[in-house]
Amino acid sequence: MTGDLVLKAIDETLSGSDTFCKFLSANDSGETGGHQYGILISMSARTMLFTDKEREDHHILKKTGQIKWQDDYTTSCTFTWYTSKTELRITGFGRGKSPLRPEFTGALFVLVKKTAEDYLGFIFNTDEDIQEYLDAFGLTPAETNRPVEINRVNPEIREKMAIDRFINGLQVDFPTSFEMSSAARMIQYEVYLNRRLAVSDPDNVLLRWTEEEYRLFRALEHARYGDMVARGFKSVDEFIVLANQVLNRRKSRAGKSLEHHLSAIFEENKIKYTAQAVTEGNKKPDFLFPSENAYHDLTFAVNKLCTLAAKTTCKDRWRQILNEANRLRDEYKYLCTMQQGISSAQMDEMQTEKVILVVPKPFIKAYPKDRQNRIWTIGKFVEYVKEIEGII
Repeated sequence: MTGDLVLKAIDETLSGSDTFCKFLSANDSGETGGHQYGILISMSARTMLFTDKEREDHHILKKTGQIKWQDDYTTSCTFTWYTSKTELRITGFGRGKSPLRPEFTGALFVLVKKTAEDYLGFIFNTDEDIQEYLDAFGLTPAETNRPVEINRVNPEIREKMAIDRFINGLQVDFPTSFEMSSAARMIQYEVYLNRRLAVSDPDNVLLRWTEEEYRLFRALEHARYGDMVARGFKSVDEFIVLANQVLNRRKSRAGKSLEHHLSAIFEENKIKYTAQAVTEGNKKPDFLFPSENAYHDLTFAVNKLCTLAAKTTCKDRWRQILNEANRLRDEYKYLCTMQQGISSAQMDEMQTEKVILVVPKPFIKAYPKDRQNRIWTIGKFVEYVKEIEGII
């Protein structure tokens, strides 16, 4: 339960709420008999409690509020500013309800501001809990007794917290592939603030999103199946049923993930497209630019049309894209893949069939060196489509 409280405190701090932390002194905890004086707060946290004008206008300033302790019970409190002593104190927790006890001397106190009157209070009294909270924000014990700086948070910790929030908020065992891909991008935006990367560096962002979704999916698998695997299986058949369930879900997710992330890149770049557009014979290219309607409008110029197929791997399946759009039979066909390397012979076949590979830039080095200049990066393809669509 205490570990959950640490995660709650970290999460609340990461949400952007003003947060202060300090180690409780003997006087704070009441061990010295000064319990009535409450918790002494560093002047560095004064803006959490009072405005500049309030402090300027009063010699002794008091404000009432309430604190919800340990995500459990709430007490009233009084915040007091003593100008003469340049002190801030929290007192008046209410008779019989004070959260402070002598054994909390040396415990880590965390105060999170939710509104001007409402606060959350956490007290962590074990080495493990204290260290977990401090580590989340890159703090040493000497760097407490002051507001917590969010920008010092280790990105990996922020990422883990975001993943945990997503999993804990699910109403189903496994969301759809679209929801998983979307969640992965949102986590990247939240943790790394890199939304514009889809425009400035689509090759890099595609890899980041794909890797994030993989981490998210593995974390969800562990949450759903970890305990079951740890307990073991009653029979081989029971094991096989679960193994097949896991493998099928992995295949299903991987097959659609690339399409979802490419769609997001196109949308961030304001590119018009139709996904799974229907062409002749009910064929469905993964992406048709600028639209299905434009394709079926025979007065629309062929050189302003384009298709893109998305295949995670394509060593054996690239020929499937050759006849997806009759109007573009004699034009170049574009194939986006995460495949790292294809033989020279296959690349020559692709060139003969007017297929251009579109590959994340870092993966191009895995292809035959003398044929790498035939491959387009994601960025080059995006710029090409923006050009034919007249997007500046």
